[in-house]
Amino acid sequence: MSFVKLTASTLAIAAVSATTAAARDQVQVAGSSTVLPYASIVAEAFGENFDFPTPVVESGGSSAGLKRFCEGVGENTIDVANASRAIKDKEIKACAENGVTDIIEVRIGYDGIVFASDIGGNSFEFTPTDWFLALSDNVLVDGKLAANPNKTWADVNPAFPAIDIQAFIPGTKHGTREVFEDKVILAGCEATGAMDALLATAEGDSDKAKHKAAEKACISLRTDGVSVDIDGDYTETLARIESNKNGLGVFGLSFYENNTDKLQVATMSGVVPSTESIATGEYPVSRPLFFYVKKAHIGVIPGLKEFAEFFVVDEVAGPDGPLAEYGLVADPELVKTQEAVSAEAVLGGNS
Repeated sequence: MSFVKLTASTLAIAAVSATTAAARDQVQVAGSSTVLPYASIVAEAFGENFDFPTPVVESGGSSAGLKRFCEGVGENTIDVANASRAIKDKEIKACAENGVTDIIEVRIGYDGIVFASDIGGNSFEFTPTDWFLALSDNVLVDGKLAANPNKTWADVNPAFPAIDIQAFIPGTKHGTREVFEDKVILAGCEATGAMDALLATAEGDSDKAKHKAAEKACISLRTDGVSVDIDGDYTETLARIESNKNGLGVFGLSFYENNTDKLQVATMSGVVPSTESIATGEYPVSRPLFFYVKKAHIGVIPGLKEFAEFFVVDEVAGPDGPLAEYGLVADPELVKTQEAVSAEAVLGGNS
């Protein structure tokens, strides 16, 4: 997908020439596999329509991208980190310790996390409870915590088929994994009463510490092969399902929507995931998508600010733009994001 022509207002961003002297003249981006296709679309269009080289966009996961981003300032470090979750306080601290003190947070829109199976296989109507009972390493059995005994989906929910549980979920370096843990596994833990049981036995010198310990135990998943971490991108998850027709995978909505000939999507808490149900907040497993810009590199790496501004213009990230066509749910506060990028507003309120 590429742009043949952009409006004059959009192209005005390119007023700065790409002839600025710099040791590196190409914007470098890394991070979230969920944001990867959006960033790649924008990078290609940017290179075609602007007098700057096409940015280099790599994947690797949100956590891995932010780790690289926080390694320091200079031409040997990346300029932009894509993330399917907000940057954490500990990551901001790590950045600061390495001299990355001014970080611009850019929210590009929203995406949903969906649960899909082979197009010719079984269909499902899930709740967070189902996934907790399927994948947690410990569940309540006769009112007491015990090792998860569930082998088939019918063991989890009698309405489901009696097929072996086989789930392919994002590895721990992916932002999608954290949203899956927080909005699905943790929610199921609370709904089944397992959280209360874990709190009763949690160790800690304060209620906050005990709650944190209980949450950590809640999202601890079984290691007997039922739950398989996928460290690659969604194409690897799709390949696993194609070779195991009873398998279920966790995907971003946009990836599913571009593979409806291979996958069927499950409902979550009675809601079908779609751009519309995510935009209204009805679908319960959605998240904002971001990229982070190293302000110290603006004015040093040619085209960095222009690329950031271009990413969020209406013609690109708006509801009628190419990112929406690919599955991004446009941010209703996109104008505020555009203003923040233009002003180079950094986390913490300074600019």
